[in-house]
Amino acid sequence: MSKTLLFGIQTNGIRHAEADGMPDIDSRFAMVREAGVFDYVDKTPDPHEIEDFRAASRKYGLPVLGSGWFYRLGQDEDLLASNMEAAGSLGSRVHNVQILAHGADGSLVSDGEVVDFYERALELGAKAGVVPCLEVHVNMWSEDFRRVTPVGILAEARGLPFRMTLDHSHVIFKMDNPREQEILDIRGDVEAGRLVLDPFADGDVCSEWIGHNWVGHCHARAAIPNNPLNLDAHDADGKPGRGIQYPFLAPAPGTYHAPWSEAALEPWKEVVRRLLAHHAGNNESPLGQISTEFIPNLDYGAGCRYSLFEQAVACVEWMRGEWARAQEAASGSA
Repeated sequence: MSKTLLFGIQTNGIRHAEADGMPDIDSRFAMVREAGVFDYVDKTPDPHEIEDFRAASRKYGLPVLGSGWFYRLGQDEDLLASNMEAAGSLGSRVHNVQILAHGADGSLVSDGEVVDFYERALELGAKAGVVPCLEVHVNMWSEDFRRVTPVGILAEARGLPFRMTLDHSHVIFKMDNPREQEILDIRGDVEAGRLVLDPFADGDVCSEWIGHNWVGHCHARAAIPNNPLNLDAHDADGKPGRGIQYPFLAPAPGTYHAPWSEAALEPWKEVVRRLLAHHAGNNESPLGQISTEFIPNLDYGAGCRYSLFEQAVACVEWMRGEWARAQEAASGSA
């Protein structure tokens, strides 16, 4: 069984250490083309950048197949429409939709409101030729992982094809991390075994979502259980970033603020392997692409002294090897 799977990079990660600055758009596309391991770039450009992205895409033969943004219900409905239109004009296949946990009125958004917004995104996507995918992400409704499956089931009950973006770094970094599990009050269910984060344990949430055949897009940013806080950057109150990024490739001495262990990456890698195996062996799998997302934001890699771009390249090279193995295994069992 031969399946297609493309690998790309979110353009905020097309840079080296933060002190080096962000290259201009043309330079970023040139870096991606020269690396030779990516099929596309992933970005919703600011309106004034759209034509520069279009020109660079044509110049370097790299399509802009992914896009995404975050939205506050009751405030950003028009923004969703304009972003979906822009994504379609650039040829994006998917639009990653992050819905903030609280709406414009300050209340926690309900499952029904999430599905209403998603249904509107599907309508807009049908016109633009873009598939919206709801992302599992901190600070969003889906940070309470217990809500994701009920929302998917509710969408399907309405006759909607449910699609999600799996960024399991947001799950993995909460493993063995009571401080993070206190957010949205999931700690009790984790400790009682009602919510399973560990992919090596039965009934874990990532395998549940993959098994439902809901994953239409994936963000690949490595994280480990109880991921170190980002001590290289602090917010206005002096607090470090939450720590949802871990070097995939061993960082050079002095470029990362914590000890590095390749073995600690195994839970994150296991979810990738399961997603790839599912896609290789399932003709109905909606997954078409995976974007690396080693980024310089506060909770991720702000202040980093290692190269974000080199991490992305190494991660894609590893995923391509795992994808080849997944295809071989699927062919052998067919």
